Amino acid sequence: MSGNKVKTAIFPVAGMGTRFLPATKAVPKELLSVIDTPLIQFAIDEARAAGIERMVFVSHPSKSAIERHVRDDAGLRASLCAKGKHDIAAQLESAALHGGDDAVRFVMQDKPLGLGHAVSCARDHVLDGPVAVILPDDLILGGRGCLTEMIAAYDPSVAGHLVATMEVAREETKSYGVLDVADTVGDLLHARGIVEKPDPKVAPSCFAVVGRYILDPAIFARLAHQTPGAGGEIQLTDAIAHDIGTVGLAGFGFAGTRFDCGSKAGMLRATLHLAMQDPEFDDVLAEIAPRPLAMAAE
Repeated sequence: MSGNKVKTAIFPVAGMGTRFLPATKAVPKELLSVIDTPLIQFAIDEARAAGIERMVFVSHPSKSAIERHVRDDAGLRASLCAKGKHDIAAQLESAALHGGDDAVRFVMQDKPLGLGHAVSCARDHVLDGPVAVILPDDLILGGRGCLTEMIAAYDPSVAGHLVATMEVAREETKSYGVLDVADTVGDLLHARGIVEKPDPKVAPSCFAVVGRYILDPAIFARLAHQTPGAGGEIQLTDAIAHDIGTVGLAGFGFAGTRFDCGSKAGMLRATLHLAMQDPEFDDVLAEIAPRPLAMAAE
């Protein structure tokens, strides 16, 4: 176990959320809610639980609502308290991030140049040491929290880049970065390579990378010289692959359940998953046919 601490988490939130239009025409996709909790709030809570000291949000000028959600709104809380809604005011205060620029930074990604470019935009705002990257539309529920588990497992002497990994059906590998696995030790998949969205026929494995990363700080120097890859974008996967020989790469098998909330089906699955754990929704769920419920739980 390394004594290194991951102090910074980067949240790439500049995307336009086109798969959810027209809902995302005025509302950022990261503020879409699973029941009553926005996706970005799940991500923030996961980072806080993992002991992150600074959160860097790489956003877009059109998505100012994200910053309004993230930061405390003392005026709104005072208005709620004046109406006797102290419990709601307390919930908002607890959810918000406090501490000014030491704890929260917002930087802009004006053009959609890829995940790698988004991460590079945060370079001047991160604290020393390895950095975490959290994609809010990859919702991971259960366990101690995916990032908490990854930080506990992270050892840069074994692999400087650690990525959350799950096994998917072979036909689904075309939608992910996929590890070329050299060997498995416990929850770690030591990788000799990583391929972005391979043809399923030639995918090196069925172990897909999902939206949690711990990256050696060398990633920023690599991204500064990274040429565009798939889709003409700066791919984080490509930068990670270039550093495998010097930094190392491992996949991490997390304990929770991952929901692809970048898709409508994933949002529905996540909503039903949480609803089925809350007695408040028992009557509503009882009205839904068994077959859709069974499919949502898969």
